[in-house]
Amino acid sequence: MLTFLLSLVLAIALAPAPSAAARELRVGITQFPANLHPHIDSMAAKSYVLGLTHRPLTTYDREWRLVCMLCVELPTFENGGAVRETTPEGGTGVALTFRLRPDLFWSDGVPVSAEDVRFAWEVGRHPQSGVTAAELYRRIWKLEVHDERSFTLHLDRITFDYNAIGFGPLPAHRERAIFAADPATYRNRTLFDVAPAEPGLAMGPYRITNVVPGSRIELARNPHWRGRAPAFERIVVRAIENTAALEANLLSGEIDMIEGSLGLALDQALAFEKRHKNRFTVFYKPGLVYEHIDLRLDNPILADVRVRQALLLALDRELLVRELFEGRQPVAHSFLSPLDRMLAEGVPRWPFDPARAAALLEEAGWKLATGGIRRNEKGEPLRLEFQTTAGNRSRELVQQVLQGMWRRVGIEVVIKNEPPRVLFAETLGKRRFSGMVLFAWISSPENVPRSILHSREIPRLENNWSGQNYTGYVNPEVDALLDAIETELDAERRRALWHQLQAIYARDLPALPLFFRAEAHIWPKWLKGVEPTGHLAPTTLWVEHWRFEP
Repeated sequence: MLTFLLSLVLAIALAPAPSAAARELRVGITQFPANLHPHIDSMAAKSYVLGLTHRPLTTYDREWRLVCMLCVELPTFENGGAVRETTPEGGTGVALTFRLRPDLFWSDGVPVSAEDVRFAWEVGRHPQSGVTAAELYRRIWKLEVHDERSFTLHLDRITFDYNAIGFGPLPAHRERAIFAADPATYRNRTLFDVAPAEPGLAMGPYRITNVVPGSRIELARNPHWRGRAPAFERIVVRAIENTAALEANLLSGEIDMIEGSLGLALDQALAFEKRHKNRFTVFYKPGLVYEHIDLRLDNPILADVRVRQALLLALDRELLVRELFEGRQPVAHSFLSPLDRMLAEGVPRWPFDPARAAALLEEAGWKLATGGIRRNEKGEPLRLEFQTTAGNRSRELVQQVLQGMWRRVGIEVVIKNEPPRVLFAETLGKRRFSGMVLFAWISSPENVPRSILHSREIPRLENNWSGQNYTGYVNPEVDALLDAIETELDAERRRALWHQLQAIYARDLPALPLFFRAEAHIWPKWLKGVEPTGHLAPTTLWVEHWRFEP
């Protein structure tokens, strides 16, 4: 009996206590956003924070259904909100009419209006604004404002996901003058970056009240939010880039929860659950998270497809996921997850085959030399820099394993990691890497990978570093397929096009597929209502449903 009572007392003492009687929720993530502008740069950390303060017009929910977040009704051909029309060039486009919900207000009390949507479109389509994914804005050739809450978007084509409009409004009354002064430098002068706690920048349940760069973002309830009242008065998002330190902060009570898409890797989470399952809920969500290695294709070494194929053949990815992740994360053979409805069967695969890898390297002119490292006819070593997010223990472990596998076939890999905000904003965003970068893409269901594969999406100084084709991949056949997939409305004919795209990707290998992640979300037993989506939309888009249950 004494032993039982002692165990009970210890369990109560060790249970995580709600912070400030559940008035404040403290979230731990592994990255700090490079900036906080909704449309400039792409980082999961920023999406997570902005899910608390902003909303897109449409998104996919946890059931992977397209829903309208800001409008009264999703426009479709069936309800008359979408209408086919002839474009100025004589093609067939679509007009989408949206009506904003009447309960939307910026955090300074100004109503969210159609003019704010127009301003977001103006920023997005400007060639010097530096927005990350500009293609959608370019396709909207006209935007008509009818009144304060209704507007029509005129798109130059009809796509299978014609009414998925993933951008949201920007506060024209706070930002338009800044943008108009000089669009080319707007990304460095926007209030979202230089004064993110200013009133009027948020229109979600929360507003930012303080930012400590590289450390934390503090948020409070938006007093002008008219939707469902969020349960917590304050939320603090802390960036702890070292995952071992992130776990330690959770156990010590410095944070209450760890976000899955920016938290512990699966191997850490599995070990954590075994030790602390009575104190925390550990929820595993398989999803559309593609862990891969981007390659700098204008590096002369990596420009040779035989070298790229050899790099993948030298990797025992099955062993990697079995030993590090208990086999719970499937090996990736393409950029499409096994959960995606358009995954093709029968695309080329590159199983572990070090002998074949060595033969390809020999064929490409890389001969084994003294010391076991291959050299070309000029005597130059087969040496590549390899980067990832510093402090992510699992990724750094994967790096070391891959480094050893490549060493066995004569490839020397030099690890050079950087903090996430530097790696994503500068090294990747401005294509300053020289070799290989390990990170993940998070996508929405049946997401056409235009931004990462189309030749128009290569970030350059001329386009103010817009786009996410960091590899510099150029293939006219792929460009044409991306265009064709988007405009093919028949699902089965579209599937055939998807198959062609995946086959070319597997042959060309602009990036090296590793595995698809299962994300481990960790929260205290008293936190309810968190529903991870498994795709691009962050859980915070539904933060008003989170609640405290003692």
